[in-house]
Parts: sequence; C-alpha cells; structure tokens
Amino acid sequence: MFIAQELRKNNIAEYLLYMWQVEDTIRAFDCSLSRIRREYIDCFDYTEEQKDDEADWFGNLIKMMNEEGCRAQGHLQINKVTLQLLSELHAQLLASPKFPFYNTAYYKVLPFIVELRNHGANKEEGEIETCLNLLYGVMMLRLQKKEVSTSTSHAVKEVSTFIGMLSDYYKKDKEEGLKFE
Repeated sequence: MFIAQELRKNNIAEYLLYMWQVEDTIRAFDCSLSRIRREYIDCFDYTEEQKDDEADWFGNLIKMMNEEGCRAQGHLQINKVTLQLLSELHAQLLASPKFPFYNTAYYKVLPFIVELRNHGANKEEGEIETCLNLLYGVMMLRLQKKEVSTSTSHAVKEVSTFIGMLSDYYKKDKEEGLKFE
C-alpha cells in the first residue's frame, strides 16, 4: 500500500507494474489474507499499525479479485482503468502535433511491439499493454535470476524510455493539464 501510493503519485507505469506484481503475490499466497499477513507483511519493518493498514489493503484487493473473477488470472478493474487512461493519453499524444518527441519515441518502439505480437503477444491488447507486458515479463525473469537475451534487453531499454515518457506526460497532465492543440 505504501509503495503503491508513492508510485501512483510519481510514476503511473511503475505503479501499474507494481500492482500487477501485487496481484501475482496475492495469487502466490492462494488469496489467503492470513498467509499474506504471516508470510509477507510481517517480514517488513513496519509498525503494528502499518502492518494492520497493509493487511486491510491486501484484504480489500483479495475481496475485489474474488468479486471480479480474477482470482486465478487477469487484472483488477482498478488496474484496467489505469491502463485505459494511459492508452487514451497515448492516443492523444500521437494525434497531437505538439509532441514530436513522443511520436519519435513511439515509432522507435513500434518494431518491438510488432515483433512481440508476431511472437505470441496477445494481438487483441493495446500497444501500451504490450509494452507493459514486456517490462513485467522481463522483471519476472530477472527476479527469477533467469537470463535475458541481448536483443530483449535492447527492446526493454527502448520500451522503458518510451513508457517513462508516457508516464511523465501522464503526471504532467494530472498536475498541470496538457494542451493537445
């Protein structure tokens, strides 16, 4: 909860990736709040009050996952909405002549998106979701200490830069409002 709050304020893409990891963490503990509290939350150097707050947050997420039918797979509606907001901003930035650097970054990563879709990525998902799935997948490989190829590392670097730019624009739009025309 504490990490999620900070990430949501500062980097929406990192927040979304973190929330996907939280969903997977909940699944890894079989959606059991008592296990999450005992085997996960209690490992952190939190006060008892912070641990209780964290447990309440996880409890609410578990309840939502059960209600939304994403206990085994998929994403919570709150995360889908966040992804949709990012995708809508992406479309606005591309459509506007005021963001040439964003357009350049997009066309730099487009071949990677096409390649991912040609190699099994879901063709139904949007481009931003494809990019985030790449970043999440590589993050999981690194956590498992598995090797990441040079070409994949290059793609991740480019996609990270692009998604970082989108996140910066998201933050700026929320704080100041972007002018697209």
